[in-house]
Amino acid sequence: MDLPELPGFKFGAGDMFGPPGLYLDSSSSEPDFGFAFNDRNFSDRLLRIEIMAPGSNPGAEGFGSISDWARRRKRRREESVNVSDVLAGAEEQVLTNEKPDMDEGEAMIQEAFAGDDEDDVTNAPNWGFESFDYSGVERVRELHISSPILAAKSPFFYKLFSNGMLESGQRHATLLINASEEAAFMELLNFIYTNTVSVTTAPALLDLLMAADKFEVASCMRYCSRLLRDQPMTTESALLYLDLPSTVIVAASVQPLTDSAKKFLAARHKDITKFPEEFMSLTLAGIEAVLSSDDLEVASEDAVYDLVLKWARARYSSLEVRREILGSRLARSIRFPFMTCRKLRKVLTCSDFDHELASKLALEALFFKTEAPHKQRSLAAEESASEHRRLVERAYKYRPVKVLEFEHPMPHCVVYLDLKREECIGLFPSGRIFSQAFHLGGQGFFLSAHCNLDQQSSDHCFGLFLGMQEKGSMGFGVDYEFSARSSPSEEFKSKYKGNYTFTGGKAIGYRNLFGIPWTSFVEEEDNVNFINGILHLKAELTVRRSTDP
Repeated sequence: MDLPELPGFKFGAGDMFGPPGLYLDSSSSEPDFGFAFNDRNFSDRLLRIEIMAPGSNPGAEGFGSISDWARRRKRRREESVNVSDVLAGAEEQVLTNEKPDMDEGEAMIQEAFAGDDEDDVTNAPNWGFESFDYSGVERVRELHISSPILAAKSPFFYKLFSNGMLESGQRHATLLINASEEAAFMELLNFIYTNTVSVTTAPALLDLLMAADKFEVASCMRYCSRLLRDQPMTTESALLYLDLPSTVIVAASVQPLTDSAKKFLAARHKDITKFPEEFMSLTLAGIEAVLSSDDLEVASEDAVYDLVLKWARARYSSLEVRREILGSRLARSIRFPFMTCRKLRKVLTCSDFDHELASKLALEALFFKTEAPHKQRSLAAEESASEHRRLVERAYKYRPVKVLEFEHPMPHCVVYLDLKREECIGLFPSGRIFSQAFHLGGQGFFLSAHCNLDQQSSDHCFGLFLGMQEKGSMGFGVDYEFSARSSPSEEFKSKYKGNYTFTGGKAIGYRNLFGIPWTSFVEEEDNVNFINGILHLKAELTVRRSTDP
């Protein structure tokens, strides 16, 4: 271990001293100086610790232990929003009969929720000694210390003892701490000497972590972070780790702990409908952790957008603050390129977003949609290592589609649906994949890919169907054609065409689109249906006529 040179002290590689058993074990490079702690014989200075009485500095909110700080944050969150009222008053979008929800009405959440606009602004415990009132000193502790040992572990103490300050030329030094910080500071000194700690509970370890950050003992921060990661994670502890003061949370030694907290929250809320009240009570950092997951189980990115808007309106009653939070933080967690065009139009007129930002997000999404599939995959790969991964597609329940719409000479649309080979394999023996909704002539439709039994051969096979939403009883005549790309030409070839008069909730299609058994459809060698592992499907729809049933 390289130790800094101090006036009158010089440690070299062969100059370590101490009794037998100085090192913790033969593989450790960190010496154990526990024998020298508060021992006059092995110390060169006296550390005077002046301890402030509780409440002696009432003007410094946030001053005290991490436990006090966490309790205050939790109380503010509970006071800021009544979750039950929010959920009861919100319009819920329920998907039934495995069909996409094509309701055009956006759930309108009242903006007048009670909230603490500054809830997510970190209020760290105040370790700044300059704010103390010296008259509030309750008692004093004095310890014999070795300045080289403290300076070797802490840049704070190194500067204190070597930068020409008054303390550096004296044989004693004075520090002021609050009574609630005493235990953590003493534990920190013990770690500096012994490389271990005696505390095991999460609150005590967090107090120690905060002290180690203030006094710049990185090795202690790593040690506490590792011990905290080894403890069972809960939603409350995960949120606390993510809401630590910025000086702590950005430290490299704490990153593994915050990464574990993010993974825990993302896994717990993978299905964000499972714990709705808990989801609505998450902090800003918690929401960001959940939305960072590629494996989020949601119907579509439209649903993610609606949930983010719902949470923001419940949390921040001030439109100005809400716009700031959405623009600077949460917009990065929404993957706008995978939202439907109809929802993107609503983004443009949403008052919760700054209009300039909303226009930028919508245009970027639309430009991405116009790119060829291979270009989209290339752009997504370039961004895959970033934190927000806006161009990476989630595992949506309803698969995104590309739609070209024409109004004249008659309503007509071309719909493109791409499925990965792994997704198709996962359909066996009776699975289904639904597409996002698309619209034609004012009616909502969707595609569904099936693995089903061929009624003639009794073999499993791949089928494709077209369904219409349940809306009204008016007959709706549609001419349709299903096509698929195939090698080696990679051009779309027609597989099935027909016409059908739809009424609400009806579907039509072909049970064996490729006319081959399932094993031939998914085989790896010489498969002409999958191009670079992607099945490219196309459906063309034209309104034929509208009649009464």
